[in-house]
Amino acid sequence: MWFISKTLVIAELEARKLKHDPIKLVTSGIQPALWLLILGEIFTQIRAIPTGDLRYIDFVTPGVLGQSVLFISIFYGMAIIWERDLGIVQKFLTSPTPRTALVAGKALSAGLRVLSEAVIIYLLAALIGVRMNLDPVSVVIVVLILILGVAVFSTFSLIIACLVKTRERFMGIGQMLTMPLFFASNAFYPIALMSDWFKVIANGNSLTYMVDAIRSFMLTGSASEFCIGLDITILLGTTVVLIVIGGRLYSRAVR
Repeated sequence: MWFISKTLVIAELEARKLKHDPIKLVTSGIQPALWLLILGEIFTQIRAIPTGDLRYIDFVTPGVLGQSVLFISIFYGMAIIWERDLGIVQKFLTSPTPRTALVAGKALSAGLRVLSEAVIIYLLAALIGVRMNLDPVSVVIVVLILILGVAVFSTFSLIIACLVKTRERFMGIGQMLTMPLFFASNAFYPIALMSDWFKVIANGNSLTYMVDAIRSFMLTGSASEFCIGLDITILLGTTVVLIVIGGRLYSRAVR
């Protein structure tokens, strides 16, 4: 309970930053909205990608939501570099708060940032006729999966920031990883269409399991490519491992 309490305190502290820039929550949803409206509609019309019983616009909607999670999270570690330069990290390190609670709290707060984009995607998808499952329980599960996915990639981003230490190197690595992680997943096309070597990469990508879980609960009549239990287990296990690693590396951010 003490660990959970400290984690929630850090998450609440990070969430306060959103009060100073609420417009960012809305503007960050513009890019995924364009992906959904332009790319989704075009590929639905030309029927270039077979997606079984689902229309392509339905299939790609959870993928766009997963893309939002990735793009927000992968650069979240930049905040650690800014906090180090401002002396905030040093203050955290002198407190009795466990390092893992610091990392877990930041990961949880990152999940709050993607909720606004989820609302935008859901509203837009409803307007263009995506066949969604709007059962309240399913929506809540999708939100929890999104938060878990954000925790994976934001913690991974924090680990990178602790290792590279400079903004320039961090941005370079973040840009280098974003597109491979995105395209080596099932966000925009089924895994069955991939070559064997590409399937191996996709099966090792956490984004694949997050999108698969979201697709299963978000859409009506969608079948999971994996077992839902496997999706959740991999996301949760990866989160725990990365939080432990991030806790051990957190003090390196000031060296």
